[in-house]
Amino acid sequence: MADAWEPGPLWITAARQSAGRGRRGRNWSTETGNLAATLLQTTDLPPVEAAQISFIAALAVCDLARRYVAASRVSLKWPNDLMIDGKKAAGILVESGQRPDERLWLAVGIGVNLAHSPDLPDRPTISFAEAGATPPQPREALDHLAQAFAGWMGIWRQQGFTAIAEAWTVRAHGLGQPCVARPGSEVLHGIAEGLDIDGALRLRLEDGGIRRITAGDVFFEGV
Repeated sequence: MADAWEPGPLWITAARQSAGRGRRGRNWSTETGNLAATLLQTTDLPPVEAAQISFIAALAVCDLARRYVAASRVSLKWPNDLMIDGKKAAGILVESGQRPDERLWLAVGIGVNLAHSPDLPDRPTISFAEAGATPPQPREALDHLAQAFAGWMGIWRQQGFTAIAEAWTVRAHGLGQPCVARPGSEVLHGIAEGLDIDGALRLRLEDGGIRRITAGDVFFEGV
């Protein structure tokens, strides 16, 4: 649709998804009752700056979860995993490409475990229902998600990424705690200190140095 000049913003959703894809090509299934949605839009921002939309998506998903689950149980793990009770409840994948007019299209894919949670080999998962909430229907959840997304987009445009980073930090899971980061084939041990000005995770290594993590997986104890 992006290549066919659809400018967006346009939300696209599926009632069930059997061949979804997560980060690093991981499989992601969406059973009936869960939310699978993608926001398609175009931007004139450079790719590095446009990638900040990942944090906007995380904040919007967090707002959605806090409608149904106590805020104290909901957090965000770098860069954009929604956590309920320290277990993964949603995933976000941002993909992009260049249109023939050289504008950048962004596809913000979001999967939320409303009624069910998938079995993942490397991390615990949970759904809204498993957290004790009465989950919304997917369309109701999408309406709330789209509203929250639009609100955070407005803040991003008016106040810049600093406001987004501050809001994300308030909701962050694991800051100040030991973690293992896996950028590419490396395995790094350290303390997650917080976001850099561009959204990279600042990792305090065991030797006292700082390493910026711009992509990869971060694991905290039990997560």
